[in-house]
Amino acid sequence: QVQLVESGGGLVQPGGSLRLSCKASGSFFSSNTMGWYRQAPGKERELVATITRGGNTNYADSVKGRFTISGDNADNTVYLQISSPKPEDTALYYCYIRFPNGEDYWGKGTLVTVSS
Repeated sequence: QVQLVESGGGLVQPGGSLRLSCKASGSFFSSNTMGWYRQAPGKERELVATITRGGNTNYADSVKGRFTISGDNADNTVYLQISSPKPEDTALYYCYIRFPNGEDYWGKGTLVTVSS
């Protein structure tokens, strides 16, 4: 069984910064991809950013240039640095991990609220 635990969410002012962390634990040897999705109230879950074990990254257009995803393969941890957040970035942020066999696991989410 794989568990994902997110941390680092909270209230941040527009133009501020925040770093989310997600650690995967359990019985596994390696993952293919880790990343972040988010879901705002009344909206569907959407991709924020992903990173492969080899370090290749992918971002949603809405966060490019403001968010940075990074990972620590040795610790099975992924981070999301949120810079210059906007009120529309307010959402529940979910971490996920995908294995080579196609299995996905999700965290329970951490809430980010952008407000002055």
